[in-house]
Amino acid sequence: MEFISEESIDELIQVQTHIWNHTFSFAKSMSLRCAVQLGIPDAINSHGRSMTLSELVAALPVHPTKTHHLHRLMRLLVHLGFFTSEKVAGDNHFQESYSLTPASRLLLKDNPFTYKHFIDLVLGPYLTKPYDSMSTWFQNDDSSPFLTEFGETLWDKAGHESELNRMINASMGGDSSLIGKAVIVKCKEVFEGLTSLVDVAGGTGNMAKAIADAFPHLNCTVFDQPRVVGDLQGSKNLNFVGGDMFKAVPPADAVLLKWTLHDWRDEDCVKILKNCKEAITIRNEKQGGKVMIIDMVVGDQTSDADDKITESKLLFDITAMSCLTGKQRNEKEWANLFFSAGFSSYKINPVLGPRALIEVYP
Repeated sequence: MEFISEESIDELIQVQTHIWNHTFSFAKSMSLRCAVQLGIPDAINSHGRSMTLSELVAALPVHPTKTHHLHRLMRLLVHLGFFTSEKVAGDNHFQESYSLTPASRLLLKDNPFTYKHFIDLVLGPYLTKPYDSMSTWFQNDDSSPFLTEFGETLWDKAGHESELNRMINASMGGDSSLIGKAVIVKCKEVFEGLTSLVDVAGGTGNMAKAIADAFPHLNCTVFDQPRVVGDLQGSKNLNFVGGDMFKAVPPADAVLLKWTLHDWRDEDCVKILKNCKEAITIRNEKQGGKVMIIDMVVGDQTSDADDKITESKLLFDITAMSCLTGKQRNEKEWANLFFSAGFSSYKINPVLGPRALIEVYP
């Protein structure tokens, strides 16, 4: 029998643990999804203070025989930072009492920045099943594992399945409200001198609404597919226009592309950017408009110094590969898109965590 040193055994056990933790990472995601589906964050929030396990069971659609199992679920979610717990005195015994954290507050259904719908979409069957087909996809010439799994693209499927279309719009709504507020707080200067802005693929308008409310002088247009914006009503300096960004973009001083280009192949992005360039209003000979892109820049030295941010970018890249035809790009790849579309310069502002605000100039 081959001799194995104690050091080698220790290393093998560490590697085994590493494999276990990554193999069972899906259990983290699905436990989080379960908590959202059961309404645990909202139950604790409505209670107004921490809740004991027995109080949670009474408030949730949980069968009393599952009390111990709910404790096991909460134990993991406490470990992951979604709740905190403390021991409190009960009837002749101590029991756990649970409170919200900033992470679980972002999952509350009434939070204007809620990520509840994002969890519903990303961890639901539409976006998880394509991973079952990933190894098959690597062996064929389909554009994405989503196509291999469902026989059509995500956008084609959303075009005729109203529930998927609703989930996409709802999931992006909370993020757009959050990032809209973040841009206003951290990058207010990028709106100086603008009188009009069009938010391309702006969904239900949460991003544009945040900007329009902050800058009453700025006329904001949300531009998206007619099925997305057809029934939406504008107000004051906010309006909705249906159309196809691959054909033309409404004219404005600035065009905003928030979390859009990572969905598409390079040739599609160049086509979109060319249409955005045509849409920019030239105010005078010395100063033209600009395109503002909110997206990830892989390999950025400032943000990628944080391992959690790097991991977010890489995970989003695999998601783009699995469910779409795009990718998360590094600076060189972004620059190639900009120059191929006829732009002359750009500036990257890595101030939005995993995402950056990129200003692109004609």
